[in-house]
Amino acid sequence: MKLFTAVSVLSTLLLPSSTAWTTTMPSAASPRRTTALSAVPPPMIIGPMIKKMREEQEKKKLPMADLDEKAKEAPGLRVGANIWKWPVIWPYDESIFKSAGEATAMEQQKAVSSLTTMLSGMPQVPKEEDLEKAKEMAFDPLQYWSQTDEPSSVMDEDGIAKLQAHFAFYMRDGMSVLELGAGANSYFPSDLKLSRHVGVGANEADMKRNPSLTDTLVVDLNKVVKERDVDSDDLRLLAKEPFDMIVMTCTVDYLTNPREVFRSAWYLIKPGGSMIVTFVGKDGVKDKFTEARTRIWQQYNDDQHMWMTGSFFHFSAGDGWENLRGFDISPENAAEMNAGPLQKLLKPNKANNVYVVQATKGFQDDCIDFENLERSLQSLLWMLPVMEDRDKKLVVPRLTRALETADDKETLKASIERNIEHLPAIYEVLAKMDKFSFTFSMQSQLAADLICDPAFNGNDQQMLALREGLGLRMPQEDFWKPVGMDTSAIEIEDKISLLSYIVPRFGSNDPAQDEALKAFVTGLKPTYAILRSKCPSWKEFEVQLVGAELLATEILTPGGSSREEYAKWLDCLTAADLQEMLDARKGLRKAALEDMTEFQAAREKERQRIAELRQKMEDQVATARRERSMVFNPRTEKMEIFVNPESEKKN
Repeated sequence: MKLFTAVSVLSTLLLPSSTAWTTTMPSAASPRRTTALSAVPPPMIIGPMIKKMREEQEKKKLPMADLDEKAKEAPGLRVGANIWKWPVIWPYDESIFKSAGEATAMEQQKAVSSLTTMLSGMPQVPKEEDLEKAKEMAFDPLQYWSQTDEPSSVMDEDGIAKLQAHFAFYMRDGMSVLELGAGANSYFPSDLKLSRHVGVGANEADMKRNPSLTDTLVVDLNKVVKERDVDSDDLRLLAKEPFDMIVMTCTVDYLTNPREVFRSAWYLIKPGGSMIVTFVGKDGVKDKFTEARTRIWQQYNDDQHMWMTGSFFHFSAGDGWENLRGFDISPENAAEMNAGPLQKLLKPNKANNVYVVQATKGFQDDCIDFENLERSLQSLLWMLPVMEDRDKKLVVPRLTRALETADDKETLKASIERNIEHLPAIYEVLAKMDKFSFTFSMQSQLAADLICDPAFNGNDQQMLALREGLGLRMPQEDFWKPVGMDTSAIEIEDKISLLSYIVPRFGSNDPAQDEALKAFVTGLKPTYAILRSKCPSWKEFEVQLVGAELLATEILTPGGSSREEYAKWLDCLTAADLQEMLDARKGLRKAALEDMTEFQAAREKERQRIAELRQKMEDQVATARRERSMVFNPRTEKMEIFVNPESEKKN
């Protein structure tokens, strides 16, 4: 009866208006009810629609991976390593990672506060007893999980068997394994003999019943240090003996800070080791556990969940995670991925879908490798917090180019290796410039210039000078304010260069350096006056550009010229000498711009070449799929090419 009703409603909605069922309602002149059909609906309205839906579903189920990948990986490969696409910055709002329990508690607190404000007519300062009550109402993951020993998912025997087979494909005897979100059962192959199996979970009693675990650790994975890792010294200590593999089964959908958890995992695993993250379908979590599941996992579908899990890998360590793959290992009797209400009605399979997303930890360079410069620099940036992937991709080419063109490569290499850890602090300041006309490219130029300077060490005075020089703090009356006014005509790219040279001179604790800074700021106007008298045809920005850079070069660094020596030298320069300096400065800037443009064009050309090669391979795979298929030969126990006889006849 339900199916008949659904079909009738859909038929009515889908028929065009010219062929729709029409009903003549009784009127005053004709009280008798009569029903007429203006046209008979065409047959098979629902059938073609279902067929189309099934075809679309089959397209979605096609693995986005080539045959070579499928042959090397476990069954069920759905998304290959080269398919994933990401936005340039972390795409999620923090609110969607609130658990249902936490969101409810927050809404209750807000409602109480709003009611108090409404009754009193003014905002209330929270009382101590109100704060204590808020703490009691807050969602406590450790307390929540310690009160139950039931499995949180509805994964049945078929789903467990699929998961065990997947683990068996990648696990080997003698491996050390860390399990995040461990419980009473790890679902590992029964004959697997691990050297070490550490369980990290919220329910100690639950983990004690797990016969596979050799050690246990109670940790709240949702308690983190933002932009860093899970806030647990006990967990950090495990990095002294990193693991061959990390497993997270039916846990990722309860993480309120997934990026930090995945960062912790990267630190805890050996280079070349794999992290395997398993989750069940959207409908595969028991009702009582939905309180702990985050909003994003309750609202999005399984396709999106797979992409999201992959993004947690990507945005935690970037290219530090390699060979990212997604699997659909659902049993044959599982419901179709993301099936709609009608499909569920017509084919009520079990909600025991199982999915896996996994990746391998890359090898990070300890120092800059000139043989593979760009990749080496990128690896040094993998785990730097605050910096978005976009910023890393912009700053690396500048550092690469600086090293390639440096006269003293070893000195510059030492500066970068020492200072690269200060990039997050620099970008924490530069991020505030997003609202101004200070482009991401300009930010990367300033950041790269700073860490290339041997005098830069990221101390508090230098970071304060950076803020004041950018106008993010009230400028010093005796330095940044006059410098800003006396360099106002210089173009912004040249100001960045000057700023990157001035900032590292702060915080030296050297009286001679402090004196040099004073000499610089007081020497700008006299220098400009001399240049204007010698080169009256110069524009103001040319006067300020040459004057500021001459003064910075000769005066700003201790051990350079004294004020008297500088004044005598400047007085001896002719207009021709100064014009030559200006032309050389403009030429250097033009050459640098051309070099960077050429460098970026070469990089883009290489990207296009790789993209074309990849497309060619995908076309070849598509042809192979039409004409051939891979089958398992039980006699040789290998995957072999099966030639379609029909395609052979055509050829």
